[in-house]
Amino acid sequence: MSTFYLGIDVAKAKLDCALLLPNGKWRSKSGLANTPKGFAELAQWLLAHQAGQVHVCMEATGIYWEAAAEYLAQASHTVSVVNPFQIKSFGQSCLVRSKTDRIDAQLIARFCAERHPEPWQAPSASEQTLKALVLRLDALQAMRIQELNRVEVARDAVRNGIVAHIDWLDGQIKGLLREIQRHIDSDPDLKGKRELLDSIPGVGEHTIALLLAFCIHPERLGNARQAAAFAGLDPRLHESGSSVHGKPRLSKIGHAVLRKGLYMPAMVTLYKTHWGQQFRQRLAAAGKPPMLIIGAMMRKLIHVAFGVIKSGKPFNPALHDACLG
Repeated sequence: MSTFYLGIDVAKAKLDCALLLPNGKWRSKSGLANTPKGFAELAQWLLAHQAGQVHVCMEATGIYWEAAAEYLAQASHTVSVVNPFQIKSFGQSCLVRSKTDRIDAQLIARFCAERHPEPWQAPSASEQTLKALVLRLDALQAMRIQELNRVEVARDAVRNGIVAHIDWLDGQIKGLLREIQRHIDSDPDLKGKRELLDSIPGVGEHTIALLLAFCIHPERLGNARQAAAFAGLDPRLHESGSSVHGKPRLSKIGHAVLRKGLYMPAMVTLYKTHWGQQFRQRLAAAGKPPMLIIGAMMRKLIHVAFGVIKSGKPFNPALHDACLG
């Protein structure tokens, strides 16, 4: 069967599509709304070109791609969601010098045709709900921090309003935390994974919800390295010959909310738990700077979380006493 490849450049409000036909010709469709109505128009456009089965590829830009990916996956198309950095690097290798939405869509389709990226697996309805709750919690907590910063320097005319807003946010946050726990309790699969993650010293309820919401488990990601890369916690090295030896850094090419949410758990683990203290002491003795040690623990937490869920066994400190991570 001939394969059609569809590249979609996703923005908040619209989709720009490029369809690579089996004969090598292109068909383009610009300005489709990033809404269910726009998805239905896209489906009709594909049928008009006799593209019944399509390998669709799009970049993981924020959350804007999710609804389109879910719609196309439910329509039995193969959907791949790739890191934007992959498309950027592919474009550089093809010496693409111009950048427009149409050119980007064609570049994504070419990448799909040449590299055949792995199919994306849509999260369950329960996982989607949990992710929405966790992202809303993150947004409310960010608002609370902003208001706390404002109230310290606020004039009397507005101080009471800010304090009232903080009180309201506190109530919303508490209610949302309860809702997240009720939701996990209502799903046997999520509840079982929560019990496994709860065995990891230093990992609390909020972090557990974050890991479950972003599908850090074998059903979604192939191995622990991929899980770390998904969060942008994989190390990036810059070395060349005998003279260039850049400091290793986190790639940060991944989901920022997940990465941000692992910072404080890493700090707690490094300084408040036995296995974390041993981990910190080993890396410090090897001359590693503090920020690198924190990043290494953030990555380690992802690896450990992935491992306990994959094995179905609680955290075993004996497995990590001699491991550098």
